[in-house]
Amino acid sequence: MEKITQKDIEWLLNKGKPFSYYRSYLPHRTGLKRIIMRFSISIAVLLGLIILPFFLLIRISVYLKLAYGFTGWVSLGGGIMATIMLLMIYVMLLFRNVFNKKLLLKYSLIGISSTVLGFCLFSLFYLSAVNAKSMEVRELYRSMHPVLRVATTTVTLADNALVITDIGRESTDYARMGLPVNPVSMHYKQSTGYVHAVDLRTHDRGYIRNWILKNSFEVMGFKTLRHTGTADHLHVELPK
Repeated sequence: MEKITQKDIEWLLNKGKPFSYYRSYLPHRTGLKRIIMRFSISIAVLLGLIILPFFLLIRISVYLKLAYGFTGWVSLGGGIMATIMLLMIYVMLLFRNVFNKKLLLKYSLIGISSTVLGFCLFSLFYLSAVNAKSMEVRELYRSMHPVLRVATTTVTLADNALVITDIGRESTDYARMGLPVNPVSMHYKQSTGYVHAVDLRTHDRGYIRNWILKNSFEVMGFKTLRHTGTADHLHVELPK
């Protein structure tokens, strides 16, 4: 006679119960791998939501400049408005259960507008000594196109060790550096009244870091060129 086990007794007692009852006894298949994957996706989405307003600010500004020929300030204003609208959508989705929507809209608009405008003003008029090769570069910073200034400062938020090595030039500077004169250099003051180019240090930086730097500017709508003039650097320019 076969021996009746405890498992057989449990099966007999629970016979006829739905399958969902037995699922609780099955081993969980989520596992560490699925948890890590979900966590990674959540972090990626969060980072994307944080980066998107900065990207939109620059990309819209560059688009308006290139597609419609707007001045730097008008183009930047368009980028600012688009960014404010995006952040307002964030707030309305995050606090969608708030009863007084008008009050939320009012104070959110004031706070977000002040933050975006404050960031742009800071970007337009200030360059940290940490991000400038020399005092001369800092002095020339305001001669750079407004959209390019805001874009450069935005990139320094992610890479605070980024160093600007050159901005504006005269034709005589090429001879001084032992280079052939470039008659169409964007480092000259353009018809807009601003310099449309900036050189960023790439020496002693890893390949991945420089790759991200180059592609970040290209995605935002700028032209880039990695080359060696007096030293290895990334040339970034805003087309006329």
